[in-house]
Amino acid sequence: MNCRRVLLLSDPAARAGTPIDVVRSDATRGDPIPRTAPIIDAGMVPDTLSAALTRIASAASGDFEPRELFTAVAEAAAAVLAFDRVWLLRYDGPQHLRLHAEAGTVPAAFLEAGLSLEDFSPGIRPDPTGPRRVDDLEPVLRPDHKVDAWWSAEGLRSVLWVPINLRGRADGFLCVTSKTPGAFGPAHEVALGSIAAVLGLALEHERLFTLDAARRRRLEAVDQLLPTLASARDPAEVFHRASEHLQPLLPHDRLVLASQSADGRMATVHAAGGGPGPAVPPRIDLGADARPPQYEWKIVPDFPEEAEECYRRVGSLEHMRSGLFVRLWADAAGSALLAFLSRTARRYSDEDVPVAQKVAAYVSLALSHQRLAEAQRQAAEARERASQLEDRVEKLRQELDPGRGHVRVVGISKAWNEVLAQAAKVAPAETTVLLTGESGTGKEVVARFIHRGSPRASGPFTVLNCAALPETLLESELFGYEKGAFTGATAARAGRIQQAEGGVLFLDEIGETSPALQVKLLRVLQDREYQRLGGTRPVKADVRIVAATNRDLERAMARGEFREDLYYRLCVFQIRLPPLRERPEDILPLAEAFLEEIGASVARRAGGLSRQAEASLLAYSWPGNVRELRNVLERATILCDGGLITTDHLPGDLSAARAVPGAERESAPLPLDRLDLNRAERELILKALEAAHHNRTQAARLLGLTRPQLYRRLRKHGLASTRGERGRPPPEGEGAGGGRRARS
Repeated sequence: MNCRRVLLLSDPAARAGTPIDVVRSDATRGDPIPRTAPIIDAGMVPDTLSAALTRIASAASGDFEPRELFTAVAEAAAAVLAFDRVWLLRYDGPQHLRLHAEAGTVPAAFLEAGLSLEDFSPGIRPDPTGPRRVDDLEPVLRPDHKVDAWWSAEGLRSVLWVPINLRGRADGFLCVTSKTPGAFGPAHEVALGSIAAVLGLALEHERLFTLDAARRRRLEAVDQLLPTLASARDPAEVFHRASEHLQPLLPHDRLVLASQSADGRMATVHAAGGGPGPAVPPRIDLGADARPPQYEWKIVPDFPEEAEECYRRVGSLEHMRSGLFVRLWADAAGSALLAFLSRTARRYSDEDVPVAQKVAAYVSLALSHQRLAEAQRQAAEARERASQLEDRVEKLRQELDPGRGHVRVVGISKAWNEVLAQAAKVAPAETTVLLTGESGTGKEVVARFIHRGSPRASGPFTVLNCAALPETLLESELFGYEKGAFTGATAARAGRIQQAEGGVLFLDEIGETSPALQVKLLRVLQDREYQRLGGTRPVKADVRIVAATNRDLERAMARGEFREDLYYRLCVFQIRLPPLRERPEDILPLAEAFLEEIGASVARRAGGLSRQAEASLLAYSWPGNVRELRNVLERATILCDGGLITTDHLPGDLSAARAVPGAERESAPLPLDRLDLNRAERELILKALEAAHHNRTQAARLLGLTRPQLYRRLRKHGLASTRGERGRPPPEGEGAGGGRRARS
């Protein structure tokens, strides 16, 4: 019995990699199609063909089902043609066709490797430009061609080829063969051409249906990327994971998030993901001809062939060949881009763009969330800083309140008390005061003390450091100037003398002034008037002058650097401030006051000083005086982080220093023949009491003891009746409760 089979040749890529096996019509299941099937005359279109074409169109109009479609094709061909086989062959490359079959009617070699056009001899080879009919195959078949040899073995005698066109180009062929010579005529060409036309529409529908389904699957898979990006504070942290997730959906060798500068010449890489390879450079020079991107998306098929140099430079990174670029946003600062890069040329097509755009939208959303979170964090930090600043300003205001006693005036030594006594005596007078002493001894502190004790206490206290400004600027700063006095003087400005009106003007480093300025200062002190720069009328100077210097003005007068008449005007009442090494008793009280002040300013109070740290402070010579002491303690407060300050927190020259309180550092040789520890301890206690002016708390500090420990030794050596500033020593219990804690 003669059996008609439907053999299909299909493109695996066009069907998402799934080959379509042989599909048989009902006749192929064992029911033979009669050899007397109707033959169409030229110009005749029978109802059976019309019905078959309608069935093909119906099979392709709904959800695409290949088996149903090709069954309809076979039945349509059987309705108008007498054939033995009908084939569908589709291009799988420029010169290659793909053939699929169900049973052994097709050689296995053809099924596995497909067919090349060279496998057909020129006499039977299909023509993509139109139908081709061979009425008798026997004289044209050539056994040296694979298909010819197969058809000859099968006994085929006639063939009819009709091309199938999709999107204006040949996509494959519909072919019928018969073992009867001259089985097909012109009318069959027309009929088979109609079937091929409808089949082409069906295959295009299949292609679009398959692409749409694949696109939906890819876009749905991209949705799974959103939680990964949303879970990270910085999308760069998860870029490698995002790249791995996208690899099956949009293959790439590098996924790069970058920004392009406003002029387009420089690209900054913020994140990169992909397979192994060298790290992408953080900045890429795109060349002088680069311009900001004007596109929403761009496909570069092959970087070396691209006309624009910027893309050739991108392609030179890790030998990339093709890329798909999507712009995230553009503003005045530049443009943000997401780039998919591949080492394979022409990797990307228009079908990849929707996937890339959806990925870009999710990345842009994650970046927006990141920027919003960062803005909120910065706003919260700014509010916190503002709150801390307000608290600190309030604390500083309270500490500078005269009612709080100005804790910076600290000291228990005889030398310091003499300084304060002199300042207290001169404060009520209008006398000019000259404060001398080394730098950092507290001259401004004493000047403020004089101001607070004077009738001018309600007036301003104005400070001018004469060493901090050049001569010309110092003069204008001191006396002020009129509008137009010099270039840039667009308005009159009051000087420090006028700003201090009704109060005290403190001239620090007065010894650094020039002779010309000294003459004008002398007039202020003598006549109580001055002239502004550019002014013509004298101005009254209702101000008290307190000057300070760390220079030896008498030597400066001898060298002609300081005017003698000004010196005697300033030195009406001179107060010399002793250096800190001459009043060691003040070191620890100053340290305690500074620790309290520093702790409030840095919001991190230290736990106190260890005995070793106290000994180091007492042993040091302090060339920078009180200012150096405060700086050392501020550094130590930061380093100790709220704990006890030890020698480890002090600078090296301090931590190495050690001293015996109340004695010279050079130790005398021990009298081994008459060494008496009790006597030595008693003498040491007496020296400490004398050095502390019988302040037992301070004496205990000098000895490295607590108050209770000192009281026990006083009773042991019969010194308990010794009176100091605080009177009779307290009982043991009182001393233990009111004294300083023992330090480890």
